[in-house]
Amino acid sequence: MKQASLWEPLEDKKVYCFLCGHRCRIRDGAMGVCRVRENKDGILYSLVYDKVIAGHIDPIEKKPLFHFLPGSGSYSIAAPGCNFKCLFCQNADIAQMPRDAEYIAGEPLPPESIVKEALKYGCESISYTYTEPTIFFELAFDTAKLAHEAGIKNVFVTNGYITPEALKTIAPYLDAANIDLKGFSADFYLKVCGAKLELVLDAIRNYCEAGIWIELTTLIIPNHNDSEDELRGIARFISSLNPEIPWHVSRFHPTYRLTDQPPTPLSTLSLARNTGMDEGLKYVYEGNAPGHGGEDTICPACGRVLIARRGNMMTGNYLKNGVCECGRVIPGVGL
Repeated sequence: MKQASLWEPLEDKKVYCFLCGHRCRIRDGAMGVCRVRENKDGILYSLVYDKVIAGHIDPIEKKPLFHFLPGSGSYSIAAPGCNFKCLFCQNADIAQMPRDAEYIAGEPLPPESIVKEALKYGCESISYTYTEPTIFFELAFDTAKLAHEAGIKNVFVTNGYITPEALKTIAPYLDAANIDLKGFSADFYLKVCGAKLELVLDAIRNYCEAGIWIELTTLIIPNHNDSEDELRGIARFISSLNPEIPWHVSRFHPTYRLTDQPPTPLSTLSLARNTGMDEGLKYVYEGNAPGHGGEDTICPACGRVLIARRGNMMTGNYLKNGVCECGRVIPGVGL
């Protein structure tokens, strides 16, 4: 165990954790909502600092990040746990492990070793992903600092439930994030995810204000968040922040505790993409449907294909220093 950060003591050996939006008040001997932060005798500890359960080299496009170091490899790590309870969790075996199995698996992999592995395999970034990086904040923070010293960038793939205090702490070392905007209904967030929509929207705004490159992802689930009104609401929110923020609309496949719904029709992905473009978004991508279309980066000014992709792989990059032949600058990092 490692003593946690972002908490303060309360009376009667209780503690107040302000790492994520739940802002848990935890009695002695109990855990927070995430089930990986425990109060022991009035001190809050992280139970996952040395519990790395996944480590892979992924294309950065898998995060998905399409405007950040395209075509590069990202050393991707996770520790078990999550502060959400999504019924459609795509990685439930590790993300929901502490809650469902009441067990925390993983192997010790200290920050120095993570950075060495990233350097060994020529990765330009380290992604904290697969589960929720906020809940293994201490490991991510220590690794991110060392990564920056080694010239490696850092990426969060996150549900966006980080507090302003925690984001301010890691922002100097965080270069990009893909944030799930899972829907645009407070009821959907509460019943299906176990969280509050407004706190996610606030966090997205805070990421923007911090100058961190962000892209947003919505997994479109039939009969839950796929109405045109809800999709339009998401698109309008993104556009109000910056119409050049990329929006990934992804296909749902039945999993975990949401197996009574069909896969997302391809026509719904097309509807979502068209809705985003109608609301002024410049870059809307279709995910989890390789070859269907909507995967390429297209110049908003002249219509040229600038970065070609199939699935999670870049197949061609025709940009020159992030600029189209027509002179249109394409936003991003390392394009």
